Amino acid sequence: MASCPNCGKKISFWNIKAECSNCGVSIPNFNWVERLEEDNKNAEKSFAVFYRTINRMAYSLFGTKLRIARLVLTFLPAIGFILPWASVKSAGDSFDLTFLSFTGGKSAIDILLQFFNNSSLLLENMAFEKYSGPVTFILLGTLFFFLSAIFIVIAFFLNIIKCAKPKTKSTVTFDIISIAFSIVSVVLFSMSASLGADFTAFSVGEFTALNSSGGFAWGYIVAIVLLLAAMGINIAVAIAPAKTDEELEAERKAKADAKAAKEHEEEIKKAKAREEAEKAREEEQKAIVAEAKKKLAEKQAKDKAKAEKHSK
Repeated sequence: MASCPNCGKKISFWNIKAECSNCGVSIPNFNWVERLEEDNKNAEKSFAVFYRTINRMAYSLFGTKLRIARLVLTFLPAIGFILPWASVKSAGDSFDLTFLSFTGGKSAIDILLQFFNNSSLLLENMAFEKYSGPVTFILLGTLFFFLSAIFIVIAFFLNIIKCAKPKTKSTVTFDIISIAFSIVSVVLFSMSASLGADFTAFSVGEFTALNSSGGFAWGYIVAIVLLLAAMGINIAVAIAPAKTDEELEAERKAKADAKAAKEHEEEIKKAKAREEAEKAREEEQKAIVAEAKKKLAEKQAKDKAKAEKHSK
């Protein structure tokens, strides 16, 4: 139940009159000046929060040269995930620990799809080898490969999510986890190659490997270097000096004022150019009128002379 903002009388929900029955004040218009000022203050606070968030996001991503370098080095590890980290070669189907296999082997994505499409068959194969054979290690290696990719992506988005804390070390934590998972992934997948050599054949879903071999691949060297570089730049950003919200807001206002001043200057130039163009048109029009009057006067003079000549 509402109450009158002036006298405090309780107002029933079926009372639809704008005026209070007790004191007669207009409830919708009561204290409207103060309420308008309060709304303005609330709007200013909301804009301040908005600008502070935008300032922090922009500063976190490319506020300094070091942060721009971090933005680049954070994307580069993606290259490592399309290179082969480890491989299982065989006379049948081969497997490469990578998002994209350029050798005709089955990639990590193909293995993951088998898990969803033929999960019962995979579980039977894993149980048959007592969860310690090549199928188990291929699947576990693939799982940790995807976890490594997921955590490095999370580390990137933490630069935006945690932008209010420019010196946060959470990105470094996720980088470390991603690197740890990548190491586990390569070790497990490489072990599956050595274990597969003890089996004449084994199946990963609908894929069958025969007389397998393989192990560690060169692509992981590139991948681990890029992952370490991403972690290193995140450490450098975390320990580097960072600007305060007040400094960022002052810079934003300075840029906004400079932009407004430039636009005002451009508008003055355009107005001056329009004024000069208008004067030029007026001068041109005057010249045209003067030339027309001159020609008219000359014509009238000739006509007058000719008329006088005929009259004689």
